[in-house]
Amino acid sequence: MKIAQFKKFGKPKEVVSCVDVAEPGDPEEDEVVIEIDAFPINPADLLTLSGDYAGRPPLPATLGTEGVGRIVAVGQGVDSVSTGDLVLPLGGDNWVQRKKEKASLIIRLPDMDTLQAAMLKVNPATAWFLLNNYKDLAEGDMVIQNAANSGVGLNLIKLAEMRGIQTINIVRRESLVPLLKEEYGASEVLVSGPDIVEQVAQVVGGRSLKMGIDAIGGESTRVLSKCLNKGGTVVNYGLLSGRPCVIDPRELVFRGITLIGFWLANVLSNTSHEKILEFYSTLTSLVNDGTFNVPVEKTYPIERIKIAVEHAGRARRDGKIIVLPNG
Repeated sequence: MKIAQFKKFGKPKEVVSCVDVAEPGDPEEDEVVIEIDAFPINPADLLTLSGDYAGRPPLPATLGTEGVGRIVAVGQGVDSVSTGDLVLPLGGDNWVQRKKEKASLIIRLPDMDTLQAAMLKVNPATAWFLLNNYKDLAEGDMVIQNAANSGVGLNLIKLAEMRGIQTINIVRRESLVPLLKEEYGASEVLVSGPDIVEQVAQVVGGRSLKMGIDAIGGESTRVLSKCLNKGGTVVNYGLLSGRPCVIDPRELVFRGITLIGFWLANVLSNTSHEKILEFYSTLTSLVNDGTFNVPVEKTYPIERIKIAVEHAGRARRDGKIIVLPNG
C-alpha cells in the first residue's frame, strides 16, 4: 500500500515522498477500513510539511486534513455504514490508499461528485462558521475578504449570496474578476494594490462594513482593518503570507477594531457528534445542488505526490490540486 510520508520538515516538495507500507489490516470492533478515492492538497498541509502549522507531529508522519473514500471492510458492532458506502473521514492522515478509522469519525455521504466531496470537510465548513459565528449579519450587510478565489473564499461568496449579504472580494489578478462576478455572484471584486483601502471606501460609500475575513496575515490584515467601520472585526483563518498578522494599535484603541483567529479543528472538537452530522448534512446538500463548486486545476496519482505538492504551492493557480491515490 502506498502513502505520502515525510521524515523531516522543510520545503514541502523536497520532504514529502510516496512510500510503500503494510496494509492497514482487518478492522477491529467499531472500526472500518476506507479506500481513499481523492484528497486535496490544502495550505494547512503545506504548512505542516514545512513545520509552520499548529504543531509538529512526531516523525515520520503521514498527513492530510481531508479526503473522501469508500468503505471496503467493517468491524463488529458497526451498523452506521456498509461496504461500498461513500464516506467523509473526520480524522487526519488521509494521504494514503487505505486507512482504518473509528466508525464514530466518519460521515456517510450520498453518491456525489468525488472531487467536490473530497473538499467538503474544510472549506465549506470554514466559510459557514466565518459567516455565522462572529458578527450578527443581516440581509443587505457587507463583508470584505482577501484570497477571495480560494476554496473558502468561493464558498463564502455563495453562502453570503444565499443570505442576501454583499461581499467585497480582494484578489491579486485582474483575470479573476469575471470568474468571481459572473460565475460565483460576487457583489464586488477588487484587485489588490497600493490604493485598495481607497477603492473599498468608494465601494462602501458610507454604508456599514463591520467584518473582514483574512486568509493571508501580514500587511493584508492591516488593510482589512482599515477598511472596516468603528467596532468592526477581522477574523484571521489562514497564514498564506507566512507572516504574523499586522494591525495598527490605533485601529484597536481608537476605533475599537477586533482581531480574532479561527481554526476549524477547535470548533469541531467542541461540537457534539450529532451536531456535526447535522451540519455536514446541510453542507452536503449545498454541494449536491451546485451551490458549492470549487474548481479543480489538476489531479495527480499518489506516485507523483512531489509534483502535486509543488503545483499546490504555486501562487498562480485557478483551482485545487487533488490526488487520486487509487487511480
